Amino acid sequence: MTSGNPPIAGDTRLFAIIGDPIAQAKSPALFNRLFTELGANAVLVPLQVPAAQLSVAIAGLKALANLDGIVVTVPHKVAILEHLDLLGDHAQAVGAANCMRRLPDGRWQGEMYDGAGFVAGLQAQGIQCADQRVFLTGCGGAGKAVAHALAGAGIAAIQLVDSDPQRQHELAQQLRAIHPPLQVSEGGPANTDHDLAINCTPCGMAEGDPLPFPIYALRPDAIVADLIMKPERTPLLLAAEARGHRIHLGRHLLENQAALVTRFFGLQSSHLATVTTPIPGENT
Repeated sequence: MTSGNPPIAGDTRLFAIIGDPIAQAKSPALFNRLFTELGANAVLVPLQVPAAQLSVAIAGLKALANLDGIVVTVPHKVAILEHLDLLGDHAQAVGAANCMRRLPDGRWQGEMYDGAGFVAGLQAQGIQCADQRVFLTGCGGAGKAVAHALAGAGIAAIQLVDSDPQRQHELAQQLRAIHPPLQVSEGGPANTDHDLAINCTPCGMAEGDPLPFPIYALRPDAIVADLIMKPERTPLLLAAEARGHRIHLGRHLLENQAALVTRFFGLQSSHLATVTTPIPGENT
């Protein structure tokens, strides 16, 4: 393990995280620590990119010959697909991407690790997914990824809620088609049927946000999870903790998906490798 951060120099490879807002992003510190541990001459920086400027920003970033990859966060995970040349398996299934890499031939490939990171985070905390009954609110890019990953991990049922009924229904239909044994329902509040209740919306990031869903009907042993990283303990998690629920923090997703994204970027031990070798299961 390398101690300290290597100096940024002319041959340092660049990575970025784009989003709006971006001040809440914890990725730079985490990824840069991973880069240091790998001995990689690389750095990741946060860039605030408003939705209206996404096309201009991506064109500019692609033009930087020493920029090898981009982490994509809210609100760009779906819109970024228009700027990619090909998608990995997870991104294809979800219809969204949370990272993109430059391939040796100059094309850009996108992939989605929010779902895999969330499930890995649960497992790292000793929470098993098999046969669980899940309530999930927020069917955008991150919510889709989490729903697909949970379905793949063997949950028994999922109840989907979104402010956009069409988006909610499209995800429900997709899950029914890909995972026939899974019980999928739409709408309604979290209730005593649920073992795990998850917020996949941005509600809770801004001061004064209401709770993304009421928790009063949940069983005392139900787990409440939030994907939001900052604040670490959102109003939802604080309310759940006050009622005695076990809570699951957003940082567990980030910490467990970072290794997957780092590998996707082509970073190997002690050097920055090429990205010609795909991760098993990816389309290239």
